[in-house]
Amino acid sequence: MPDLSLTAADGHQLGAYRADPSEAARGAIVVIQEIFGVNSHIRSVCDRLAAAGYVAIAPALFDRIEPGFQSGYSPAEIERARAFIADPDWDGYMRDSEAALKAVADGGKVGIVGFCLGGSVAFLAATRLTGLAAAVGFYGGRIDHFADEVPRCPTQLHYGAEDGGIPMSNVDSVRAKRPDCEVFVYDGAGHGFNCDERASFHPEAAKLAWARTLSFFASHVG
Repeated sequence: MPDLSLTAADGHQLGAYRADPSEAARGAIVVIQEIFGVNSHIRSVCDRLAAAGYVAIAPALFDRIEPGFQSGYSPAEIERARAFIADPDWDGYMRDSEAALKAVADGGKVGIVGFCLGGSVAFLAATRLTGLAAAVGFYGGRIDHFADEVPRCPTQLHYGAEDGGIPMSNVDSVRAKRPDCEVFVYDGAGHGFNCDERASFHPEAAKLAWARTLSFFASHVG
């Protein structure tokens, strides 16, 4: 469960999970959830980033709908989780991401990384929020809807070539509109390839994408 409370600009209070490095921080990373809430996978991403030397914080975006929501990956759980994005509150996601950013801003430069829904949120944050040094998005299916917006910080994007929900035409559109972003596509990988709790986990793609993510943050965050 989230272990601290944040307050967004509109006064909304939300939970968040935070992980801190054992040594002095290299910077901070905001971690944006999939549609499954701040669950064990997202917390493990935070823990991995802390092990790499960053303060990591994951705001619970769905607290605006159902405080404390977390989900696994069974078909029934996936169906229920999808209901949370039937009408996405992009402005709310930005306010909650900004609250997390401000909560860790005293730790040096701040980056953002997101997965699935969070991949799209991370890209949008790069275009709309101030104070980010780098953004990384994994399989963000709605990035193409916002690709005319210009990121204010270096941005890196990761997609699976076999993603059933994100056709290559989507990725090609993002590439065409955003030549300023690094875009990587992983052969044989589907949606959610970075999550080792999902059937779609692709170890090789996950390892390479994570290495690229850490290298990107090392270059731009610290």
